[in-house]
Amino acid sequence: MGTSYIMTAFGKDRPGIVADVTQVLYENGCNLEDSTMTLLADEFTLILLFTTGTNEDIEDHLFKECRHLEREKGVSAFLRPVSGAVTATPGAFTEHTLHVEGLDKAGIVYKISRFLADNQLNIVDLVSHIEAQPNSGTLMYLMDIHIQVPQGTDMDKVQDGLALVGEELNVDIAFKE
Repeated sequence: MGTSYIMTAFGKDRPGIVADVTQVLYENGCNLEDSTMTLLADEFTLILLFTTGTNEDIEDHLFKECRHLEREKGVSAFLRPVSGAVTATPGAFTEHTLHVEGLDKAGIVYKISRFLADNQLNIVDLVSHIEAQPNSGTLMYLMDIHIQVPQGTDMDKVQDGLALVGEELNVDIAFKE
């Protein structure tokens, strides 16, 4: 069994950026296990979880490959070993998705994520974007947050707290069905 790594990479969006990054993994006998890739502004970003084979010298080689991606392909890539998959005890939490919508302003992600953290609610995935309203052109901030809620959590307290945060930010925060 090899080592698990997380690689983050980003570069000016262009055809082939995903192929360039994943080629490094493929040619070094790595197995891509999980990924998130998206376009942010004009930068394409990748977050990859992969495992290596049993080659003990692979880490130094992969660091060199990251520098090569920067020089030759204009892709900044960084990697870090991780201690393997974290598995939660089945039934230890329930999963929910929060939908947030309101006028774009600074602090929305911070204040909602701070509330979640203070209440031991774990963010598993967060996707957000700004969208102009068709008639007015008003910029609306839209966000979906997938969270894990520990068993025994008082959901009425969570909903009341989120309502207060929503009022402060002037955004709607609702649990998606």
